[in-house]
Amino acid sequence: MPPVSMLDRPATAKQLWPLSVEAYHALGDSGLIPEKTELLYGFVFNKMPKSPLHTFLTQLLFNILQAVCPLGTLVRQEQPISSQNSEPEPDVAVVLGSATDFREAHPVTAELVIEVAINTKDYDRDKAAAYASAGVKEFWIVVVPEQTIEIYRHPVGEIYETKEIVTGTVLAVSTSVPSFSVSPAVLFQN
Repeated sequence: MPPVSMLDRPATAKQLWPLSVEAYHALGDSGLIPEKTELLYGFVFNKMPKSPLHTFLTQLLFNILQAVCPLGTLVRQEQPISSQNSEPEPDVAVVLGSATDFREAHPVTAELVIEVAINTKDYDRDKAAAYASAGVKEFWIVVVPEQTIEIYRHPVGEIYETKEIVTGTVLAVSTSVPSFSVSPAVLFQN
């Protein structure tokens, strides 16, 4: 049986002091939190270094979305989405609005977010509650080791009601950005 995580112990959980998004920003502005972090559920997590494959896939998805997204939407790469107690930075996100709409504050939701998971599949799945509670309509995880795309839709509270797994040459079709589709075969072709 694996050891119990310190965070899973009720006595420890009572002693934790989670950060608000505002406190996270203030600490970041003061240089007290490293740049390569993100806030999830009130806790600061170090972000994993990006491999060349991760960077390639993120850029490829960004380019495809950039080419097909309609006017009135903005494709963002590795930029924050703020919610009540989290500020994840999805690899790619499509939000309503323009760049000037986010001069003073980060978006609080998105039409679509995509995470590329090479060795972070569980961590990226753990972000689902943050995205669902922010009302993100669609959450995709490109799972590189399995060469699949997991698609989560219909956020209700902190969960997504539906999950679909797309493999091979089958098209993953976005319902929130209808002009966007891609197959795992296209992403993982050599």
